[in-house]
Amino acid sequence: MRNGIRWSALVLAGLLGCGEAALESQQGSVQETAQVSQKLSASGRPGMGATVYRDAGGAPIGTTFRVWAPEAQRVWVKGSFNWGGIELGNESNGNFSGDVTGAGHGQDYYYTIQNKWGGYQDRKDPRSAWQTNSTSDSKILDHGNYQWRDSGYSTPGFNEMVIYEMHIGTFVDSAGGNPGHWQSAMTRLNHLKELGVNMVQVMPVMEFPGDFSWGYNPSFPFAPESVYGHPNYMKEFVDKAHQNGIGVIFDVVHNHYGPMDLPHTCFNGDCMNANGQYFYTDGRKSTPWGDTRPDYGRPEVRAYIRDSMMSLLHAYHGDGLRWDATKYMRTVNGSSSTDIPDAWRVFRSVNREINQNQAWKISIAEDFGAGDAITNDATSDLDGGGGFDAQWAGEFVHPIRSAVIAGNDSARDMNAVKNAITQSFSGRHTARIIYSESHDEVANGHARVPEEIWPGQAGSWAAKKRSTLAAGIVMTSPGIPMIFQGQEFLEDGYFQDTDPLDWYKNDVTYSGIRTLYRDLIRLRRNWFNNTRGLRGKHVNVYHTNHTNKVIAYHRWENGGPGDDVVIVANFSGTYFDSYNVAFPRSGLWYARFNSDWNGYSSNFGNTATLDTNANGGAKDGLPNSGNIKLGPYSIVIFSQ
Repeated sequence: MRNGIRWSALVLAGLLGCGEAALESQQGSVQETAQVSQKLSASGRPGMGATVYRDAGGAPIGTTFRVWAPEAQRVWVKGSFNWGGIELGNESNGNFSGDVTGAGHGQDYYYTIQNKWGGYQDRKDPRSAWQTNSTSDSKILDHGNYQWRDSGYSTPGFNEMVIYEMHIGTFVDSAGGNPGHWQSAMTRLNHLKELGVNMVQVMPVMEFPGDFSWGYNPSFPFAPESVYGHPNYMKEFVDKAHQNGIGVIFDVVHNHYGPMDLPHTCFNGDCMNANGQYFYTDGRKSTPWGDTRPDYGRPEVRAYIRDSMMSLLHAYHGDGLRWDATKYMRTVNGSSSTDIPDAWRVFRSVNREINQNQAWKISIAEDFGAGDAITNDATSDLDGGGGFDAQWAGEFVHPIRSAVIAGNDSARDMNAVKNAITQSFSGRHTARIIYSESHDEVANGHARVPEEIWPGQAGSWAAKKRSTLAAGIVMTSPGIPMIFQGQEFLEDGYFQDTDPLDWYKNDVTYSGIRTLYRDLIRLRRNWFNNTRGLRGKHVNVYHTNHTNKVIAYHRWENGGPGDDVVIVANFSGTYFDSYNVAFPRSGLWYARFNSDWNGYSSNFGNTATLDTNANGGAKDGLPNSGNIKLGPYSIVIFSQ
């Protein structure tokens, strides 16, 4: 940044709600410069923000600047190319624009705005695609400056996805010093490939104040977080993930911005008795995180949100979006009685565009309250559901966590487990994201599942057995399964943005638990072509033993050998030497997975759950049955 933002009396008064008390315009250097600066005609080229343009041969020759500043009298762009200022042409629609020859990649810039009262103020670009930090001048980013190498990659189908939620700042880092970054995260992509996940969902990575954050306080929704590295490193991460067969989902935040270090605030110089034209100025402005809910009723703000998302899907080759807290977009305070209909226009228009142009890319809502409405099809921008492909399933995670965290077997509710397995949204098994750990569920007063099972003893037998039982239910239930970083090697405590993963646990201490997760993920993805049903839409929970805390269910896509899968889960500490289980077909059923194998942990019981012949009579509505051994707090998977 040059010397910081120079706030005029108008802006300061507006921030204090003083309105026209700020009619004293800023005199001096800004006004004098404006009087002698170059003036451009409005640009005929497309694009908002700073867009590099090229000659016929593809060489960059300049930058088009276009900024939305309704009610401004005049606007100048200033930067490394001309600190004296270049006046932009007025398009008479709220936008000011101009083509600046010689302005290019990496150069700093900012705007000077003359407001409707004649005062002046400097502003960073709300559409800035590159920031040195959250208070610096904006920088021109030429997206053509990166050479992609992922042309052979294709995003997996929704029914084949296994998601790994990741926080770039803590994924690969050492305690103390700066957070981790894109380049450090790339060093462990081989771990994810070996684990078998084929999608990573990165927690928000757009510019936020400071260096340490979960990312849910973005200041610049178009600019990658500077502490994580150059924007091209973000592209390289996606590129290399694709080269490893892994897609990337970006977590985006449009329920509020900031609230600190926002370039949008009072952008015109008129705060409108709130925070200016980007935000609601009535009671709808207020969120649990500040008075910065975007004004979804303004088409320019809807376009701003749309463009930031399309940048991630196109310029950064993202494979999907996860929309944070959509409940606080569609309502004022989370209650249906405080509905914000304008937000549904945002949902529908963006999701319809994705479906029309890149239907293989997934759009996920974190909502917890709208039910089917959020994942029902959007028939138009003004009608139908939200058009999301999937939503996070609180109906799954909470009963499953409760069932394994409860201290006594008698407290485990098998009906709740059954309902969690069978629940769905909008009649589509891929319309829900299922998990036992996420960034929300392992913080905010909660902890990692092993930690909650036995605080301070996350490496204990009970914590290992019951947390992996929950993971087994995740990987064998209908839905798109997700795990949170470090879950696969029994990370303990609770998530903090200053506490990096302990990779020694993966490499040494709990490498067997990591292997357990790998085996589950491979079966979920039908790695060996003998568990196809785990990707299918069908489920039948046919056995619920409330006394002994055992549940069994059948998964299938089309049925038959290699497709039908039977899962038996023991939610008790009891060992069963001979437990009678129903099967949908007669003949030999192979034990594909047994979480009690002592190869996963030396203190596991190594129960001999072997291949079994389903030669017994009908049971639980299925035609055949057989006896198996079943270890405590264990899950076993059979197929033919």
